Amino acid sequence: MKAKYEVADILRRNHHKLEQKVPNRWKLRTLYAIEICRTATLGGHIDQCLNSDCKGIHISYNSCRNRHCPKCQGHKRQQWILARENELINVSYYHLVFTLPSELNKLTFANQKTVYSILFKTAWSVVKDFAANPKFIGGRTGMISILHTWGQNMSFHPHLHCIVPGGGINRNKKWKVAKGKDKYLFPVKAMSKVFRARFTRQIRLHFNLTPEIYKQLFQKKWVVYCKRPFFSPKQVVEYLGRYTHKVAISNHRLIDIAEGKVTFMAKDYRQGGKKHLVSLQDGEFIRRFSLHILPKGFTRIRHYGILSSSLKQEILPILHEKLGSITICLEQKSKHRICPTCKKGELITIRYFDNRGPPKNIKALDTSIIQAIVKIKS
Repeated sequence: MKAKYEVADILRRNHHKLEQKVPNRWKLRTLYAIEICRTATLGGHIDQCLNSDCKGIHISYNSCRNRHCPKCQGHKRQQWILARENELINVSYYHLVFTLPSELNKLTFANQKTVYSILFKTAWSVVKDFAANPKFIGGRTGMISILHTWGQNMSFHPHLHCIVPGGGINRNKKWKVAKGKDKYLFPVKAMSKVFRARFTRQIRLHFNLTPEIYKQLFQKKWVVYCKRPFFSPKQVVEYLGRYTHKVAISNHRLIDIAEGKVTFMAKDYRQGGKKHLVSLQDGEFIRRFSLHILPKGFTRIRHYGILSSSLKQEILPILHEKLGSITICLEQKSKHRICPTCKKGELITIRYFDNRGPPKNIKALDTSIIQAIVKIKS
């Protein structure tokens, strides 16, 4: 179902102010790309229905393909999930979340590439070492981690979502099941303390902060959250689909954009996910949205251990043979595009156009192309 309002609508009505609101050139380019996504500015193509009783003509505009665009993630999400089909092992998976304390927000935002890289590195070191401990697994495990930088109200809230298989391989490449009895993977309190110590150590190596800041960091409890495991391939797929190609806010969460104000739906997880409305002026909404535009070329989905590109080709075939593989059943889109008007005829492209837009008199287009295609198909 198409969303009633779009982030692009807000950007378009503030087009002349964007440069003032977002001085960063890379972020500005991203906002402009989202603004013109699926408009005549990017060009497009004209399709016509092959059904002789319909012959409907449809105009489609090109997408911006930006990873921060709310309209461009669905197809990428499906492709990414299908690519994981040969990588998932037929075991339970756990969902871990590593969150940075708000005291580090200023440092993180000013040094995003460095701090985010430290977050990825530290989270994996914690998972890897706990897995190597015979008390928990006693083997090598793997991890898929996904960086999110937002909270439900679009505030700056960097955290890492990870899925970790419930076990690992020993030196003989035999699978060892985690000893948490499907209740936990590793003890959360211990993980939190190790995560805090290791992350802070890395921060000391890269930045010269005041002793007061380090004191605050160690006085505060850091959050490492571990959910109960996924018990079926379907749950793993649902998780991957929900988190991999998510953006700061989806168009469907927008409730109203009238009078220079944006109202959207948010969940308060401190109150059990209770929904409430958040209203922001255009300028504040754009500012918050731009907080979550990642640095150019930064990789936000990473694979580690036995799920990494360097090991999975060697190890996963062995594990699939011993434990079985997972088949992901996604609804495959037909190669044929069906006419949205008659719901029967196949659509074929009869003309491409650039940013000057489609021809004014579409009905007068040369139909020789259509006639030739119909002849070939018959």
